[in-house]
Amino acid sequence: MQDIFKEVYQHFLLSEADIENIKSCHEKVSFKKGEFLLKEDEIADEYYLLEKGLVRAFVLDFDNNEITTEFFCENEIVIVPSSLFQRMASKENLQTLTDCTLWKIDFGKFQELFHSIEGMREWGRAWFTFQLFTMKQRSLEMITETAKNRYLKLMKDKPEILLNAPLKQIATFLGITDTSLSRIRKEIMHN
Repeated sequence: MQDIFKEVYQHFLLSEADIENIKSCHEKVSFKKGEFLLKEDEIADEYYLLEKGLVRAFVLDFDNNEITTEFFCENEIVIVPSSLFQRMASKENLQTLTDCTLWKIDFGKFQELFHSIEGMREWGRAWFTFQLFTMKQRSLEMITETAKNRYLKLMKDKPEILLNAPLKQIATFLGITDTSLSRIRKEIMHN
C-alpha cells in the first residue's frame, strides 16, 4: 500500500525527515458510515488525510435539499478550507459515505509545521493553487459540458464514487436530477 503521507505531501522540498515529522503530527482516526466530520455552522479545527473510504461535502439549499459539493476519495485531503484557515463557521457538512480510516491533523499542529518547514509552505502554496484550478475547471465544466460528459468524466476520474455514493448525491454533484442521471446511465449501458 502506498504511503499516504508521501502521496499527499508530495513536494521536492520535503525531505524524508520532513515527511516523518509531518506524519508524527497526525493522529489515525476511524469513522463509521454516516458519521459527520464537520457540520454546518461549526468551525473546522482540523483536516484529514483519507486513507480508506469515501467522504462527501454537502450543503442545504434554500428548499432544504442536500446538494453534494464535493466527494473526497482515498489519498485526498478532506477539508473545508474557508472554515479551517479563515476560522469561520462552515457552510458545508462533511459526512462519511463508507466506513473510513483517516489521519487527522489539528490546526495548531499544522500551523507549527507550516511555519517551521520551508517545504511545507511551498507544498501548501502548490496544493492551494491546484485546488483553485480544480474548482475553476469544475465551474466551467458545469456550464460548458453536457451532463452526460460530466458523468463520463466522473466515471473515468473517480469510479469509487459511482460504486459507493447514492445516485441522488451523485446527481446533485453533477447538477442534475436523479431521473436525468438514471436516463444517462441507461444510455451509456446501451452503447
